Amino acid sequence: MITIASIVEGHGEVDAVPVLVRGIAQQVAPGMGISVPKPYRVPRQRFLKPDEVERCVEFVARRSGPEGRLLILLDANGDCPKDVADEVRQRAQAARADRRISVVLADREYEAWFLAATESIAGRRGIAQHIAAPTDPEAVRDAKGWLSRRMTEGRSYSPSTDQPALTAKFDMGTARQNAKSFDKLYREVQPLLATGNGGASRRK
Repeated sequence: MITIASIVEGHGEVDAVPVLVRGIAQQVAPGMGISVPKPYRVPRQRFLKPDEVERCVEFVARRSGPEGRLLILLDANGDCPKDVADEVRQRAQAARADRRISVVLADREYEAWFLAATESIAGRRGIAQHIAAPTDPEAVRDAKGWLSRRMTEGRSYSPSTDQPALTAKFDMGTARQNAKSFDKLYREVQPLLATGNGGASRRK
């Protein structure tokens, strides 16, 4: 049994990320036994402060068991996803070099990945049946608002309820084609699913 723990920033990701990781696992390693505990949520601004990445990684590493792997998922919110991810990865690995750690920033926000697979979510969760995908889903500044404006009257997008539900339904193959940061996420989860020791050394 492989344990993949996670650190996220948003309330919606707390329920959505386990769904997402299991969905990728079903495609990459069908039949593999994995445990995806409830993510540890830390607001992004707090997480990036001095010593906070290290504290959070240490806490989640201890909570996930001696061989747990770790996924850190944040929203870029206009920052360069690669630059922030590289910094976080260096700090996380310095804190726990014994663990297999993947770091991904959704370009702008998680919901951009739904926009990247628009056809697969049309007609679900109050979203209109016939909607056109944006040309560049990761360039949309307010993906949550984009979804709300395409919902039936009286409905608006709710991260806490709609994000996990849409995560279970959106087409990941299409999202990989249309959103570079989702393709990055998909590829970063794969080594977390690989068998073998999660890191170079062993600590509890």
